[in-house]
Amino acid sequence: MTGRPLRVAIVGAGPAGIYTADALMKSDTEVSIDLYERLPAPFGLIRYGVAPDHPRIKGIITALHKVLDRPQVRLFGNTEYGTDISLDDLRTFYDAVIFSTGANTDRALDIPGIELGGSHGAADFVSWYDGHPDVPRTWPLDAEKVAVLGVGNVALDVARILAKTADELLPTEIPPNVYQGLTQNKAVEVHVFGRRGPAQAKFTPLELRELDHSATIEVVVDPEDIDYDEGSEQARRQSKQVDMVANTLEQWAIRDIGHRPHKLLLHFFESPAEILGENGRVVGLRTERTQLDGSGNVKGTGVFREWPVRAVYRAVGYLSQDLPKLPFDERAGVVPNEAGRVLIDEDAIAAARYLPGVYVTGWIKRGPIGLIGHTKGDANETVACLLDDTAHLSGAAEPDPGAVTAFLANKGIPFTTWQGWYRLDAHERALGADEGRERVKVVERASMLRTSLG
Repeated sequence: MTGRPLRVAIVGAGPAGIYTADALMKSDTEVSIDLYERLPAPFGLIRYGVAPDHPRIKGIITALHKVLDRPQVRLFGNTEYGTDISLDDLRTFYDAVIFSTGANTDRALDIPGIELGGSHGAADFVSWYDGHPDVPRTWPLDAEKVAVLGVGNVALDVARILAKTADELLPTEIPPNVYQGLTQNKAVEVHVFGRRGPAQAKFTPLELRELDHSATIEVVVDPEDIDYDEGSEQARRQSKQVDMVANTLEQWAIRDIGHRPHKLLLHFFESPAEILGENGRVVGLRTERTQLDGSGNVKGTGVFREWPVRAVYRAVGYLSQDLPKLPFDERAGVVPNEAGRVLIDEDAIAAARYLPGVYVTGWIKRGPIGLIGHTKGDANETVACLLDDTAHLSGAAEPDPGAVTAFLANKGIPFTTWQGWYRLDAHERALGADEGRERVKVVERASMLRTSLG
């Protein structure tokens, strides 16, 4: 590697991958970085995982843009790891490979009835309303009463999109098929269920308060669900965010219920026990009432209640998918690693424990927890390990940046570039300008490619 930049491939061009590129460029090491993304457009979770009515979070793209504008970085979009390019291929062209593939499927929820028609994973719904190119263009929205299982920000996003009107969301970047689908939405009651109490909810305060900003959504909290034990009070004392969430919920619990047409009801101490069905379709949800045990955890009371909902969305966490040629912990949903170094065998000694020159960062490294900004710490840790290892890396056999470009071209892979993103971005903004909106997202992969490839 003497006399040339360190060649690094990053697989996954979402926030985790782009933050990793930024950390590499801020080091004292001269680097040359290629980002690989299976979708034609970059930005991952920001583009395809954040609700369209959250422009504040989508503003993170501005910071990510500045990283990808740097001359040390190239983007290879529409290029899938394991299909278009393998680990052996990447090792041929790069000194090190970092995987930042995130988590894009739903964690399982093992209760009876989960397989019924009308039982959905939140990740699938999010992909639909965010215009992901690889999911169906329609979504069934014929249930008047809907349940959302989970008390994190994704659950709030799902509940809010279900409770809002299509016209409220029209000023956002939602594509035409999503707007048309939402005009048919029959939901007037959206019930959000958490098995523990207000002090254990995983909402962020701002996300929670935003529920109450819609002129069409009445947020309802049952006063009987406001309860704390010593563990809960300790959590409030130790975290300003926990205390702010609890205070907001308390205020909503004591106010009079208004007359906005759509009700969004937040339920605590209700543990999902079974999804009820008839003729293969959801007709209800059975929950068990829980109570605090003193530590902030809960135990069942043996008291059950049935809710006459006709659709259930589980928002109990995302799950990463295994990657070809890498070890995978199915239970934790991560690539086994130590500070980002991929572990071959946890019982082996020293360097023999690690897959040489291969690293992970983001949710594939630590699991799908924390906010987008938390991936910066992951990136810094992984990059520090990589840079410590540079003296021991075997080095790329074909490090010339043109070698991988020729390889992909010879395979006939229509890869997109950073310049292609600028063309797609300008096209989406033009579509939006015609309707008085900031942008209209292009959904079809073929259309994205036509625009990006020029």
